[in-house]
Amino acid sequence: MSKAETTEKNSFLQNLNQPRAAIIFSLQGWRRKVLFVLSFEIMAISCSSLGLALMSQQSVSHASAMGVTCSAIAVAWNWIFNSLFEKWESRQASKDRTLLRRAAHALGFEIPLLVGFVLLFSWWFEIDYVQALLMDLALFAFFLIFTFLYTWCFDLMFGQPYVNMSEIREDTL
Repeated sequence: MSKAETTEKNSFLQNLNQPRAAIIFSLQGWRRKVLFVLSFEIMAISCSSLGLALMSQQSVSHASAMGVTCSAIAVAWNWIFNSLFEKWESRQASKDRTLLRRAAHALGFEIPLLVGFVLLFSWWFEIDYVQALLMDLALFAFFLIFTFLYTWCFDLMFGQPYVNMSEIREDTL
């Protein structure tokens, strides 16, 4: 790679990480979290219901019940798991989120959901475990991309969250 290409690539990567002015308005604190979760889950339920209906060859209304169920489980598990993980993490000598710690976090969060959803899909759609696993993996792949794009667009619309507590103003809490 030439020096010009390297410089261009580094410039592009730096621009991705630069805070941008919000298109709509800056949103911080608990309001940001509530809007983020509600809008994410509404779109997630819509997409997963359609995807589950197509993959199971059953009605959208039947698949929507599972979409809502999966969403509720994922939100509850996210809160429970992150609370437990952060409590464990606070007792560790090192507070750094290393690659190993991040991988453990991701696997610890995703594996129980994967197993639980395979069992739910199998029961609800009356399909075998292999088909349920394939459906779950397809949703996982979709949500990996969806989450990346959703978060990026949300940050563009409402600004990035304050990272340092010193940056947070009282009126945003």
